[in-house]
Amino acid sequence: MSKILGSGEKAREALLYKHIGKAGNLVHCNLCSHYCIIKEGGAGKCLVRKNIGGKLYSLNWGKSAGFAIDPMEKKPFFHFKPGSRVLSFGTPGCNFRCLNCQNWDLSQAVKEGGKGALDIPTTTPAQIARMAKENMVDGVAYTYSEPTIFYEYAKDTVEACRKEKLDMFHVFVSNGYFTKEMLEDVVKEKLLQGIRIDLKFINDEKYMEVCSGHMQIVKDNIKRVHALRGKISLEIIALVIPTLNDSEEDIRNLCKFVASVGKDIPLHFSRFYPQYKMQDLPPTEERTLLRAREIAKEEGLEYVYVGNTNLPDVENTYCPKCNELLVKRNGFSIEKNVFEKLSGKEKKNPKCPKCGHKINIVL
Repeated sequence: MSKILGSGEKAREALLYKHIGKAGNLVHCNLCSHYCIIKEGGAGKCLVRKNIGGKLYSLNWGKSAGFAIDPMEKKPFFHFKPGSRVLSFGTPGCNFRCLNCQNWDLSQAVKEGGKGALDIPTTTPAQIARMAKENMVDGVAYTYSEPTIFYEYAKDTVEACRKEKLDMFHVFVSNGYFTKEMLEDVVKEKLLQGIRIDLKFINDEKYMEVCSGHMQIVKDNIKRVHALRGKISLEIIALVIPTLNDSEEDIRNLCKFVASVGKDIPLHFSRFYPQYKMQDLPPTEERTLLRAREIAKEEGLEYVYVGNTNLPDVENTYCPKCNELLVKRNGFSIEKNVFEKLSGKEKKNPKCPKCGHKINIVL
């Protein structure tokens, strides 16, 4: 399954690719929606999937650049396992080129630093499973960089946790640019219980200009994941960037789209801070974020949050019918959770204790 390439570099043969061409030395990667056709010796747009001898290899398998124990709320997931703790990690590489990336030193490491970015010690999935067990976490979050492009590593980690008989969940923090083939494999193998997707722009030109991707692909994947409700939980985050997507028209159009998919999808508006190649823009004004929240509610969205601020009462969960406070948050900690003592059928079908309205939350 793996191959030593020299200079200590280890790679795992990739999943989800096909041989094409008469000679069979071209490969078609079906993992992310760039659907790269890669010639022998070449790499995909992510720079970490390489055609070696007519086979596609994942160069970032095992190359975790950092581990942390995080609260679920930091991802952020507010409606999936509130108050739980996850082991978080990522690898170098990404299939986007976001000019504002806050984790650019990891996601763009190969682009900025070259092949040396992968010259880090290997951490095996078995080691990660043991780490998760020793730290007594509730789940594993594949994050920091785009987990789609280290899918083999993530899948092997899920399987290693199962081998250890660990009763824990697994979630992706994703840009939503995976393929339907990848999602089908996730569902078939029951790999993930949650996916948080960035909806970065509601304008395709801006998506391409800032991220090097297409908007419609992300929107389609949001619909696909939402159709899996009951199997995979979905939350959406929208980073509000001054002058690029902070107009009322853009925000309303984004909210209209989310509402058309599901009014009970949790939507997080996040404050922009200057990063990477967008150092010339100011942080998002708080009033813009508060107005975005108002617009979302006007469009019928039931669970809307504002992140990366110290604003009060913008990260609490309320019943969308009677406005009862259900979950009170302070930063990444939970001060009140009306569901915490539920068990059995009540836990599987949580309802507002005041009015009985069904709440879209996984406990």
